[in-house]
Amino acid sequence: MNPNKLNLSNLEQQSTLEIQTKEFDYSKRAQWLRAAVLGANDGLVSTASLMMGVGAVKQDIKAMILTGFAGLVAGACSMAIGEFVSVYSQLDIEMAQIKREKLQRSSNMEGVVVQGQEISKDEEKLPNPLQAAAASALAFSLGAIVPLLAASFIREYKVRLAVVVAAVTLALVVFGWLGAVLGKASPIKSATRVLVGGWLAMAITFGLTKLIAASGL
Repeated sequence: MNPNKLNLSNLEQQSTLEIQTKEFDYSKRAQWLRAAVLGANDGLVSTASLMMGVGAVKQDIKAMILTGFAGLVAGACSMAIGEFVSVYSQLDIEMAQIKREKLQRSSNMEGVVVQGQEISKDEEKLPNPLQAAAASALAFSLGAIVPLLAASFIREYKVRLAVVVAAVTLALVVFGWLGAVLGKASPIKSATRVLVGGWLAMAITFGLTKLIAASGL
């Protein structure tokens, strides 16, 4: 066989592998970014809803801020622990799979060096539970800080509620748009869904808290 044809074939294969690797890396980064956006959106909606719920029955700025801060800390811890447990379970499964592959390949001495390199690369790509937990907590906190900052410096009750709603609305549109771009979906539809969902969460929390307080429970 012509050596030039062999070299050309090898170059084509290498080129194909590089393209596939880049596509995989991009897909993996996009998934992480999308998860971060969703985590930030969770922090935004849950903390804003808590603050609006307390704001329905208490006009005191201190009570509102403390509630939001408690929601931020509790939510970030919950997200971090949940992500740590989830990713650690995935890590255990993948480690078990790598061990099985090592045992299967140990009996075959052909291509041991190449296979060993492949396994090392697989181990490098294993998920990091601590990194995932920290990223999840950080994303949640970034979202939760928006309503806290919006309410922190406004003492007038009605103005404070309006500013919180306005800030959360803007952040919901941004998060919805980012999620759509990363997920290759329609930005308008995605932003609208996220916005309406956030508004509903705040309105329901505000309304139910007001109703329960009015009933004297």
